[in-house]
Amino acid sequence: MSTGMVLEGGAMRGMFTAGVLDVMMENDIKVDGYAGVSAGVTFGCNYKSHQIGRAIRYNKRYGRDWRYCSVASLILTGDLYGARFCYETIPFSLDPFDLKTFRSNPVRFYAVMTDVETGGPVYAELKEGSGIDMLYIRASASMPLVSKPVEIMGRKYLDGGMSDSIPLRFMQKKGYDKNVVVLTQPPGFVKPPVSHMKLIRMVLRKYPGAAKAMAKRHLVYNKELALIKECEQNGSVFVIQPPESLGISHTESDPNELQRVYDIGRRTMEAKLTELKDFIS
Repeated sequence: MSTGMVLEGGAMRGMFTAGVLDVMMENDIKVDGYAGVSAGVTFGCNYKSHQIGRAIRYNKRYGRDWRYCSVASLILTGDLYGARFCYETIPFSLDPFDLKTFRSNPVRFYAVMTDVETGGPVYAELKEGSGIDMLYIRASASMPLVSKPVEIMGRKYLDGGMSDSIPLRFMQKKGYDKNVVVLTQPPGFVKPPVSHMKLIRMVLRKYPGAAKAMAKRHLVYNKELALIKECEQNGSVFVIQPPESLGISHTESDPNELQRVYDIGRRTMEAKLTELKDFIS
């Protein structure tokens, strides 16, 4: 049986995921393949490059740099999270991404994006960690309303969470019989309809498919939660999620808040280590 892993997004709720993954790496817990969405990709890529502590380190160090995330960046570049700083300067200069380890690690890694023309999900396998892979990572995390669509080979993409926030079904179809699912919302969470749909439709007027995906996002998400619950009951899914709402904003830059949520991820994973090892074995 092949074991997969699914990493939900959630912007800075992803610090929870970073804590979970660091504990997994520290305890040599491996899966055969995994898929990430948005923050699940930007922070989850460090699992394939096996860089323990990198996600929390660079977020605490550069989170308050206007080039990383700010209204100034949005005005000047069209992206709330500065594309050049986040996807070039940090990974290839300030806090280098370990491309050698990433490329040699046999674990398969997929990023989920949303095609803005169709509104449907697109899944890209990341093998190199640079070049087009970095565009896939950026596209997966490009939040609607505050990001420009990322053009890749003639197609335009935005945040994967718009169309497939928790790609468990995708991983099952790829042949992963057992899956670890890392969520960033607590038990009992139900996603409500997206607010401000009039504004969203106006901003995405060139891309009605993407606007439609946003309008039904809560329905898709809640169906995915139902699938996770069903699979958890039959023993094919192992869920890791925060015990309660993380209470962190999408653009949080306070190092203490980032550390707090990261530590919750670590504690949650540490408490489930024995169970997870049994599930994978």
